[in-house]
Amino acid sequence: MSERTIALVTGANKGIGYEIAAGLGALGWRVGVGARDDQRRKAAVERLRAAGVDAFGVPLDVTDDASATAAAQLIEDQAGRLDVLVNNAAITGGMPQEPTRIDPATIRTVVETNVIGVIRVTNAMMPLLRRSPSPRIVNMSSSVGSLTRQSGTAGELTTGPVAAAYAPSKTFLNAVTLQYARELSGTNILINAACPGYVATDLNGFRGVRTPEQGAAIAIKLATLPDDGPTGQFFEDGGVVPW
Repeated sequence: MSERTIALVTGANKGIGYEIAAGLGALGWRVGVGARDDQRRKAAVERLRAAGVDAFGVPLDVTDDASATAAAQLIEDQAGRLDVLVNNAAITGGMPQEPTRIDPATIRTVVETNVIGVIRVTNAMMPLLRRSPSPRIVNMSSSVGSLTRQSGTAGELTTGPVAAAYAPSKTFLNAVTLQYARELSGTNILINAACPGYVATDLNGFRGVRTPEQGAAIAIKLATLPDDGPTGQFFEDGGVVPW
C-alpha cells in the first residue's frame, strides 16, 4: 500500500466508523468520510483534519442509488481510484424485535440499509476499486450474525438478544460477503466481514463494553491485509468467527 492510499468509510461521522476513519488516516491515508447528514459529516471531517488526517467529506445515503453514484463520481474526481472500502453504515431498526411481534416493514428497512446498502455502495465503487493495486473491502458485520453462536452450538459463545431484523441482517450480509468473495476469486480484491465486538455506541444505547476505537481495530487490520491475505472470511479481534 502506498502512503497515498485512498479509503472510503461509510457511516463515518461517529462511533466505530469515525474511529476507523481516524485509524486509517493515522496511517497517512486519504480518507473519505461517508455520511448522509451534512452537518455531522462536516463536523467529523473538521475534527479529523484537526487531528492531522487527510479527510474529505462524501455525501452518501446508502439507501439511495443516485447518492451512491454521486459518491463514486466525487471519489473519481478527488482521487481517480479507491483502494479500500469499509461498509460500516448500519441501523438496528429499534428494539425489541421478537419475531412474533415485529412489523415486517422494520425488517425491510433494516435489510435495505445493512445489506442492500452494502451491495449498492460496493457496486458503485467497484470500477474505482479495480484501479487499485491492492483493493480491500471490509463489511462491518456482528457476531450476532453468526448462526453458530445464535443457535447455541458454540456454548458460551451464544450471543445477543432476540432480534428478528438486526441479527438476520448481519447473517445476510455475511452470506453476501461470501458471494462477492466467490465472484472476485482470482482477482486482487480481498473482501472480508468484521465483528467489532460489543461496542458502546448510540446503536445500542451505549450499553456496550468496548470503546469505538477498540471496535475499529479489526476493520483497520482487514483494510491493511497483505496481497496474500485471506478473503471471504469473518473475523473478530480473537480470530475467525464461526459462520
